[in-house]
Amino acid sequence: MSQNPTASPVWLRMQAARAFLRQLLGHIGARLGLLGLACFLVVAAVPDALVGPLETATTATGDFLLPPETSHLLGTDEIGRDVLNLVVHGARVSLTIALLATALSLIVGATIGIMSGYYGGAVDVWLMRLSDFFFVLPPFVLALVITPIVLEVVGNGGNILGFRASLFVVVLVIGLTSWAFVARIVRSQTLSLRERQFVERAKVVGTSDLGIMVHHLLPNLVPQIAANGALVVAGAIYTETALSFLGLGDPLQPSWGTLLSLAQRAGAASTGAWWYLGAPGICVLAVSLSFVAVGNALDDTLNPRRRVIR
Repeated sequence: MSQNPTASPVWLRMQAARAFLRQLLGHIGARLGLLGLACFLVVAAVPDALVGPLETATTATGDFLLPPETSHLLGTDEIGRDVLNLVVHGARVSLTIALLATALSLIVGATIGIMSGYYGGAVDVWLMRLSDFFFVLPPFVLALVITPIVLEVVGNGGNILGFRASLFVVVLVIGLTSWAFVARIVRSQTLSLRERQFVERAKVVGTSDLGIMVHHLLPNLVPQIAANGALVVAGAIYTETALSFLGLGDPLQPSWGTLLSLAQRAGAASTGAWWYLGAPGICVLAVSLSFVAVGNALDDTLNPRRRVIR
């Protein structure tokens, strides 16, 4: 007798995934957030196709702090570069730093959280005391102290994946200083999951601790990690922007924070060059709100206590 395909684990997972996507896309915040993120990701993926290479940003006429017009939709900066070109290319730098730093933060936080919750005892105590240190001190303060020291040791030379090495120093600093919140969330979920029957069965059949954490606990934690990851990205963007604004970015590959720093130094606020400050500032705000909206929608969808009847 042939097996009913609708009873297979793969089919059940596919049905659960479809139901989850339908519920997520039914959330107005998710729709708006995903639309905003899609626009920014397209801009970051193909900046040259949209506005040309970064080198073409310099105007031939030398119009400095020119307000928006037909030839320069977002005006020019203090040395005559096209602000639209700079902002579009800045999207790639800012989003690359934020996404890589978030990925590193989630890996570190999830690893420490799972180990702490699964082993308990002295391991839990020591790992949580370590997370308390990073949790109490704001990530930006730690990043502000550590980044110039690391940059001095490593230097700005060399390229990694087409980006200067100094940008990846910022990625490492942000990622390694912002994992504590994720570790706390993952630990609390792991404390509940480790008492479930499927974990006890895995122990009975001789599955190693590493196998239980990777193959049994982690898949059940992915939704919570993803929901919190969307919120971590927003924090990473703000941290990168603040660091670049304070001069710790790379002026040769300007991010939105670097553009805000250059605008401030050029006196854009006092001279009325609102487009120079406004364009990168609005981008930082818009992409951060998009990630927060998606993160809140994921949390509402995954957490029945937060679901709102619509």
